[in-house]
Amino acid sequence: MIIVRRAAVGDASEIVRLRGVMLAAMAGAPPAPGPWQEAARETLRDRLAEPQGAMGVFVVDKPDGPGELAAVAVGTIERRLGGPDNPGGLTGYVFNVVTDHGYRRRGYSRACLEALLDWYRKRGVGKIDLRATADGEPLYRSLGFVPTSGRTLRLSLPPAD
Repeated sequence: MIIVRRAAVGDASEIVRLRGVMLAAMAGAPPAPGPWQEAARETLRDRLAEPQGAMGVFVVDKPDGPGELAAVAVGTIERRLGGPDNPGGLTGYVFNVVTDHGYRRRGYSRACLEALLDWYRKRGVGKIDLRATADGEPLYRSLGFVPTSGRTLRLSLPPAD
């Protein structure tokens, strides 16, 4: 039996560690250590301390490593302007779904993601987006995610002076 729980403030460091595992899978190489890690921990500590916040974080503990996480799924809720396909404008974005290497193929990411999707349902979010790695895509498709027809563009602005 897999036990999924809401993440606590004390899980921030482990979630950031697992984020590095996920970023490595997406980029093909581990991310360099740096200020991004402390900034991510700080964001997590702040967001996890909000009892009814707009970030849902669900984790599975390592069965053989107290204080360590085997898997995590993180998502946020954004209130956008409503439209015909989403009148209320609530949109979820799933990110940072990852299972530590030695714990894969046990259903941990699926369990975390299902808990996150239930969290979205309870909050009235009907439209949820994500970006998938090739390894993760079968899981997402099995839960009902489908490719979108929209074209995505991105602009990275330099920091303000």
